[in-house]
Amino acid sequence: MLGFGVRIRRCKSIARRLAVGVLLTSFMVVLHCLSTPAAQQVNQQKVTVALSCSHHLSQTWVHNLTNYSQSRTSLSGECVPTVDIMFMKTHKTASSTLLNIIFRFGEKHGLKFAFPKGRNDFSYPSPFLCSHVKDFQPGVCFNILCNHMRFNGHEVAKLLPADAAYFTILRDPAELFESSFHYYSRAIPLTWGIHGDGKLAEFLREPMNYYTPGSYNSFYLKNLLFFDFGFDNNLEPDHPLVERGIQTLSQRFQLVLMAEHFEESLILLKDTLCWTMEDMLFFKLNARKDSSVSRLTPALRAKAREWNGADWRLYQHFNATFWAKVEAYGRTRMEQEVKELRRRNAEMAAMCIEGGGAVEAGLIRDTDLLPWQPVGENSILGYNLRKNIDPKYREHCRKMLTPEIQYLSELGVNLWLTRLWGWLKDTIF
Repeated sequence: MLGFGVRIRRCKSIARRLAVGVLLTSFMVVLHCLSTPAAQQVNQQKVTVALSCSHHLSQTWVHNLTNYSQSRTSLSGECVPTVDIMFMKTHKTASSTLLNIIFRFGEKHGLKFAFPKGRNDFSYPSPFLCSHVKDFQPGVCFNILCNHMRFNGHEVAKLLPADAAYFTILRDPAELFESSFHYYSRAIPLTWGIHGDGKLAEFLREPMNYYTPGSYNSFYLKNLLFFDFGFDNNLEPDHPLVERGIQTLSQRFQLVLMAEHFEESLILLKDTLCWTMEDMLFFKLNARKDSSVSRLTPALRAKAREWNGADWRLYQHFNATFWAKVEAYGRTRMEQEVKELRRRNAEMAAMCIEGGGAVEAGLIRDTDLLPWQPVGENSILGYNLRKNIDPKYREHCRKMLTPEIQYLSELGVNLWLTRLWGWLKDTIF
């Protein structure tokens, strides 16, 4: 009888998990439908590039700007900050930390952001459309486009000046896969049948036992970078379209950063955009606590790269171009600049952060500084603002520590869909 009772309880537990999973999936599908324009409406809306946009120069710097090359220069030969930018925010690549840098720069200079409507992304995973942008009208130009999207270069070009700077960031596909697998696993029905502690290892042992192309949220499990850039994430790495996609991105993006070399990336970005060292100061946002990270053995790392073969080719290509840019910048000069960035970041951490570092979500006192958490977990770290900060630095410190959702709200974005989903996931799980 005891064995029978255990089986009954186990069946009830499985039934509850399935019921919650079905509810979660249904809600996410409804959420997607509510926030995505109907295909018929999109096809009827023909938007052309207006002269006011294609020849636009940002009013903040109009007295100095000339054509964009590697960096902009004024008539006097001095470097002038680039204010028209497209940051392609990829998933699980330290992109939230970069987003905070961009938010602060744009806010500081009064620039015009192209923001989503009702949520923190542009109807992802649908391909980006101008109609996803808050207050969009044909011919209206923006300075900055930087929220999560599935890249669609033709549509993006309608919103920005023709000489806008495009940049993005990549991460080793093995590390990215581990992070994505952990963060999104409860939102991917394909992973619900994997039990035990070694779920990632079990998935990589025989991926096709748990993966079906085109299934709900399956893109989080294979070649997520390639998918984010608008390509087919199920292509084999030797498919001609993979190389064609890489070449397309090479022509579109002036700079591709590397998450593993974040500080060097920021120095190259500073040089490319002619921003200041102060603009590049950062605190690491959306970091995970160590206990939630699956350690990748060399064998698992190799399997993850093989499974994400298109992403691995993409990463290898741009890793090579990244280090070529570092060489052109100068190794010694780079080392000096990175050292200075670290020194100034350490000064800001001592000034702004209580205890000097990140803490678990349960220890964060101010809900305005509480980062968004994965479904059913509290694995993302955040910060507490020091109490006795010099008043002239307090607001700057607070902005550096503010997570994406709260910062978007401060910038005037109505996140009703995002907040509704957040309330539901926190209530159920």
